[in-house]
Amino acid sequence: MRLEEGQVAVVTGAASGIGLAMARRFAAEGLKVVLADVEEGALGKAAGELRQDGAQVLARVVDVGERDSVQALAEAAYETFGAVHVLCNNAGVGSGAEGRMWEHEPNDWKWAFAVNVWGVFHGIQAFVPRMIADGGPGHVVNTSSGDGGIAPLPTASVYAVTKSAVVTMTESLYAHLRAEGAAVGASVLFPGPHMLRTGLWESHRNRPERYAKERPRRTPYRSLGQWESAMREAGHEVEFTPVEDVAATVVDGIRADRFWMLPDSEHSDRQIRARSQSMLDRANPSYLENFILD
Repeated sequence: MRLEEGQVAVVTGAASGIGLAMARRFAAEGLKVVLADVEEGALGKAAGELRQDGAQVLARVVDVGERDSVQALAEAAYETFGAVHVLCNNAGVGSGAEGRMWEHEPNDWKWAFAVNVWGVFHGIQAFVPRMIADGGPGHVVNTSSGDGGIAPLPTASVYAVTKSAVVTMTESLYAHLRAEGAAVGASVLFPGPHMLRTGLWESHRNRPERYAKERPRRTPYRSLGQWESAMREAGHEVEFTPVEDVAATVVDGIRADRFWMLPDSEHSDRQIRARSQSMLDRANPSYLENFILD
């Protein structure tokens, strides 16, 4: 797909982090941008900055876990700009779950699935039929993660399960679009290859009351800075990928109609090979042993 001036890109989770970086890059390419986020203050700030830079922007407060909210976003986007050419289902949260899987609170799973899985499906259902009906080129990008999308990090298992689901959903979407003969492509994004400075680390700030924790946490939430310090103290090298690099991966991937938006990474390649070989050999998942922590 060629990205051209005047086209329209919709990005969820667009008030900060990867979503905002994608919106800025699309705007720099001459696209009109629709920003959707649950965090109203940050959304207004992001939209204002983009408008100051000359972008045409529509900003909407949206809870992607609610179908009606995403449908309203689609209505507003088409009413304002008349078309949508790029859809980035990017909004995501960590679950805040603690301990072993059998100790997790159901609301940890319900919240993570509402945003990370249902949010992607709601975006597909609200926009893709119209994108197909328009008959022109389009592209859908769904944000996954190496955690789950490639192999799970057992200490973040809820998040991993949701991001694994995003990969399968996008594979299925790709197949369905091809079967329809649609001019709309689909890609799954793996941000990285290193850690990212995004608001995902502090997702709890936007946790809805309907998914509230049912009991007090045993340990306080950690900020990204605290995670980074703990990892360095444990002897782990910590590298960060600029969110602007992720946005560049998205733009390049759309232009190349690349399904796997997966940056080069020896670590990721090792995980992919180890997991695939384990399945081919019908062997136990030994590739998880380094991550099974007390």
